[in-house]
Amino acid sequence: MFILNCGGTFNKRYNKLNGELEVPFDNNAIEKILDSSTENNTISGAIYKDSIDMLSSDRKAIADIILHSVEDKFIVIHGTDTMSLTAEFLAEVIKNKTVVLTGAMKPFEIDNIESTLNLGISIGFVNGNNKHGIFIAMNGFVEPWNNVVKNKVLGKFELVR
Repeated sequence: MFILNCGGTFNKRYNKLNGELEVPFDNNAIEKILDSSTENNTISGAIYKDSIDMLSSDRKAIADIILHSVEDKFIVIHGTDTMSLTAEFLAEVIKNKTVVLTGAMKPFEIDNIESTLNLGISIGFVNGNNKHGIFIAMNGFVEPWNNVVKNKVLGKFELVR
């Protein structure tokens, strides 16, 4: 399994010098979560951005990494604000791989429970699933990308009804 880190709130850390939450250029949050795992996963950083700042060229870069990889199962750590846009883009160009996008509403550094849960269910889904497609794993469930929407009022992802 290949874990592609694109940044987002999941990875943000507090900068004591300027008082801001920033997306660092590292995989520390993911590595801390995976310390308790016995699986051998490949982790690679790609974008390291807040998803609000993602461009179509960033989405193309993510797709290119996935398309040109020998792996067929991916977890993409992504900011929640534009996760659905990236999932839609990936669904248009990737047909023969399993891709799960996940993230967090709170930074791992501030509250590690949500990000740990979301990465954990993503790993379980990827390991137990044989279907290709683009999925979103948030708030305790994993669904095809177009069955999930971010409710910005409640601050959580919900199933589309």
